[in-house]
Amino acid sequence: MERVFGGEAEWLETDGLGGFASGTVSGARSRRYHALLLAARTPPTDRFVLVNGLEVWADSGGVEYPLCAHNYEPGVVYPTGFKWIESFTPDPWPTWVYKLDDRTRIQHEVFVPRGRAATVATWRVLTEGREVALRVKPLLTVRGYHQLHSENGSFSFLAEVGEGRVTWHPYWGTPRVRAMFSGSYEPNPDWFRSFLYARERERGLDANEDCATPGEFRFTITGAQPEAGLIFSTDTPPDRPLPAGGATEVIASLREQEAARREALPGAVAVKHKRGRGAKEAWSTAGLARAADAYLVKRGLASTIIAGYPWFTDWGRDTFIAMRGLCLATGRMETGAADPHRVVAGADGRAPAQPLPRRGRGARVSLGGRGALVRAGGPRLPGDGRRRQGDGRGRGEGLYAVGGRRQADPPHVCARSRPMPRGRALGIRMDADGLLACGEGDSSLTWMDARVDGKAMTPRVGKPVEIQALWINALKLAANDEPRLARSAARAEASFAKRFWNEDKGCLFDVVDVGHTEGETDGGLRPNQLLAIGGLTHSLVSGKRARASWTCASRSCSPRWACGRWGRGSRGISAGTSARAAAGRWSATAPTTTARRGPGSWAPSPRRGSGCAAGRPRPSARRGSGL
Repeated sequence: MERVFGGEAEWLETDGLGGFASGTVSGARSRRYHALLLAARTPPTDRFVLVNGLEVWADSGGVEYPLCAHNYEPGVVYPTGFKWIESFTPDPWPTWVYKLDDRTRIQHEVFVPRGRAATVATWRVLTEGREVALRVKPLLTVRGYHQLHSENGSFSFLAEVGEGRVTWHPYWGTPRVRAMFSGSYEPNPDWFRSFLYARERERGLDANEDCATPGEFRFTITGAQPEAGLIFSTDTPPDRPLPAGGATEVIASLREQEAARREALPGAVAVKHKRGRGAKEAWSTAGLARAADAYLVKRGLASTIIAGYPWFTDWGRDTFIAMRGLCLATGRMETGAADPHRVVAGADGRAPAQPLPRRGRGARVSLGGRGALVRAGGPRLPGDGRRRQGDGRGRGEGLYAVGGRRQADPPHVCARSRPMPRGRALGIRMDADGLLACGEGDSSLTWMDARVDGKAMTPRVGKPVEIQALWINALKLAANDEPRLARSAARAEASFAKRFWNEDKGCLFDVVDVGHTEGETDGGLRPNQLLAIGGLTHSLVSGKRARASWTCASRSCSPRWACGRWGRGSRGISAGTSARAAAGRWSATAPTTTARRGPGSWAPSPRRGSGCAAGRPRPSARRGSGL
């Protein structure tokens, strides 16, 4: 299937540890998160931007051509290497072909080997009989990935230089940056100042950064040495060092291993797709398989799911929402992320707070996360083959949500008798009508958890509609193990049908008993109500009311967003979104256009892009943001 990518389209390569490499097709970085080497020091958290990018120049026939592009304040683009891009493809990893004025064609590849905090960059001359001299300067910052870097006297340019290797340690207490190379290295400390990140400016954030370059790599690409290669890495994780040998041998080994791994991914098989009037064209679902693979990462000895690239790590709610699409729909039952208990790794088997534990971050309660956990593990899946202790009945059909019934029960197959937290903390309780009340003051316990200066933007205190859908669904699933809960489920379902229908608008109320005031309702129209119509094992609204709610929500909200998240044909909430992200389609994929940015400078015209999430797009990098 032919695809055309615009210059502002973004590509993504992940390492399975929470780190990644990303950028734009044009080569010009537009986000603070665009980097060649971005690593997680305590996977998948504590991320550092180590190598922001490269300054690359190729000498062919005595003429130097740039194979890079950078945006500088106040909007000047230099150099303009994208002018020589002949083609780009994200398969099997980001690959550019540059065609110079003298018809010399150079292929540039970037890939990240799975399970290693490393990035491989190579250049190969495709035109026979041509010799090209290459100069490459690494741009370093070594900063937290949410921060920006400025020129300062504390940056250490000192380097440990060995045979084909060099190591920098710019700041004390930060990860080291290592490089393996097939050419030569010359120290030449310097600063590149005032890079401009257009997407950060659009989001109203600081958008300027200075990068340091400690030296320059030089390569000569000839018939005897057909490829120039660089491997940037750090000391995370220490238990998986790079293979021994020179850069050329190591690159060949990593390329072969990574290519074989991607080809073997579940679902990475060729299929037939009809187009036009019965015409058939072969294409591959490998992009979807790799997209799912990008979001599955390690957390210690267990697995977890990244909530979104480029700025999020793993959050309880998003993990369990995305689990079905990323693990179950792709047949990845062998991964730890397919087992809710191995994701949350809780000793007592209880559902996690939101987000999952991380260094330097306090956890917050998310009722949506707990409900999504029951949804993720509720349906019985074949092939589990395990039994619950003290119960002679086989559990070979089932994978159960976490919420331990008693201490003797193995958490991965325990009953669902406590799908929500007990007690009255934060106003969480089952009311007399069987519905779940939650919230105190301006607490934000639902997925609409954006806070500004500590104040919740959408508190939704009372009985939110999607929380009731998850709650009743959890009660019904738990009733399979605890028949006594069937009465509570029936009472809650009857109360929902009686109290949530908004006759005036022909849809569901967003919240009832607002502020815990009986009878007070919030008629705000939000897509949250669609969860009560479909997407769960048990739907609460059907028939004419379901059609009316769907029509009302589709007209008033974004139809494309609503259909993509809960509409018919959606096997996994996050599979489509993550597929577009990992396949390099974060932004528009229209042909490249150009616009004058400054005297003598040309650049791809700006297009508004967005980071992609496993569960949903995320509009802001501010902690605690949500739709």
